[in-house]
Amino acid sequence: MSLFKRKKVVTLPNVLIFSGIFFLLMSFGPLIFQEVWYFIKDMKNQEYSLDAENGEEEYSVFSSLLTKNTTLKIKPVNEDFSIVIEKIGVNAPIVPNVSITNEKVYKEALETGVAHAISSDYPTTAPSNVYLFAHASLNFWDLGKYATVFNLLRKLDLKDKINIFYKGDRYVYEVVNKEVVKGWNTTSITRPVIEPVLTLQTCDPPGTTINRFVLTAKLIEKIEK
Repeated sequence: MSLFKRKKVVTLPNVLIFSGIFFLLMSFGPLIFQEVWYFIKDMKNQEYSLDAENGEEEYSVFSSLLTKNTTLKIKPVNEDFSIVIEKIGVNAPIVPNVSITNEKVYKEALETGVAHAISSDYPTTAPSNVYLFAHASLNFWDLGKYATVFNLLRKLDLKDKINIFYKGDRYVYEVVNKEVVKGWNTTSITRPVIEPVLTLQTCDPPGTTINRFVLTAKLIEKIEK
């Protein structure tokens, strides 16, 4: 066997292996980074806060890894329609009236913010269901900028707070339930409600479309501008 052929035989498997590793890292990269960030944040006893009187105003999750401050003031990206989850560092705009069945439409929406389901309600103190979703995908080239915003939703516990800003007002919700539903189950968006609730949905396990992780929170406070 010539030297050229020997090199070709040896190189091809290596190329396939490294290509596989590269695509795997790119696919799960956002989730791995967020998990590492959350672990370090906990180790440093760091927390984000909308109400911190003193504290460094922090916009970048990455830069929070470099600071020694334990309280980082977070400012909503806008007060027209946005979501802030202090515990997991979520601070994202919300795109209203997005189809939950049209893949092209919701992928475009996830380029500019978290998607608000077209058939759901807007924040209000009356009985309502505000339904927000962000789908993750293993195709890293197919991801919208905000598609992985909800990757750490599983870190939230009962009674943790979620903030929705809408038309200048702040709606504070408290987590009351977490569940995994099969496939394209739509119960969580069509269920009747007797109080104002917020429903957040993402994929489960992260990076797949096998199931849906659904988190429900109830309104506990409205802070008017």
